[in-house]
Amino acid sequence: MTLFDGVYPFYPQQRKAFVFDVSTIIVIVVFLTIACSFLLIIPGIRGRARLYWTLRVLLSLVVGAVIVVVQFTGDWETGWVKTNTSYKSFSRALVNVDIGLHVGLAGVNVTLMGNPVNQVNETINYNEHFPWSFGADYDHSYGEGLEKGLPSPILYVAEKFTTQSPCGMHRQYRISGHYASATLWVAFCAWLISNILFSMPVLVYGGYMLLVTGAFMIFSLLSFSTVRNSLMCPIQFGTTILRTGYGGSFWLTLAIGLLCFVAGITVVALHYFNLDLLKTFFDLREGKAEECQEMTEVYVNPHFVNKGLSPFQPSKLNPNSI
Repeated sequence: MTLFDGVYPFYPQQRKAFVFDVSTIIVIVVFLTIACSFLLIIPGIRGRARLYWTLRVLLSLVVGAVIVVVQFTGDWETGWVKTNTSYKSFSRALVNVDIGLHVGLAGVNVTLMGNPVNQVNETINYNEHFPWSFGADYDHSYGEGLEKGLPSPILYVAEKFTTQSPCGMHRQYRISGHYASATLWVAFCAWLISNILFSMPVLVYGGYMLLVTGAFMIFSLLSFSTVRNSLMCPIQFGTTILRTGYGGSFWLTLAIGLLCFVAGITVVALHYFNLDLLKTFFDLREGKAEECQEMTEVYVNPHFVNKGLSPFQPSKLNPNSI
């Protein structure tokens, strides 16, 4: 029994989508589950604190989800080209296709889509993933593609990233991807610490950790962008060159990093210039302490109050009552 499109549910996937794959979907489902669980307890929070709690939790979950999701996406750098090219080796048949290159932190995806899809008596619709993450051998994946007889445009693009290629693109992208991934995990740890600190009366340190989170997210972008500053071999199909640019994951990481900077600076500024407003937003008002004091007051027996005696003062006994 198959799950979808000939892929068995309990076996490795034949293809990996360049944007959303199983790992990405799992991370999104986990964070959505946490968000829905929090929304269930929102009605139990009274007053404006309900709005403040909702804003804090949802923004925090968005930051954490993005930091983890972009580790698995494959659109940090993307490029498309439309061209007429040969479809198979030792064949003069030309096909009109769209060729896409999608680079992630853990590998590359090469997409081949025919215009139209059915040409030369075949369905031209390919999306092949070649990983270089820890424990994965890029050259082995490329060798498997040769054995399967993948179309020539896919093998041509994938060959540019092999370790034996004189272009040296494999080493550049692999190292920059590993450093970017490592700095993102540090940003995730800083995000966790900031959430812990925000649950304590040390809000300013939570703001500092948000700044650290944003800083490491920016460091990951700088690490990945170093590849753009090095000389790269052109990926050319006839007179057409496949050019790439920063993809959605890159710009999303930049936006969330800047959001962390803005939130961190706001928390630190409010700590020094308007601490009461900051405590109100984090539901740490002085009124809560007064409520706790009221609950701990000593109960006074009305018997002592009517006689004008202190509850700790011994009463004078009537000798006739003995």
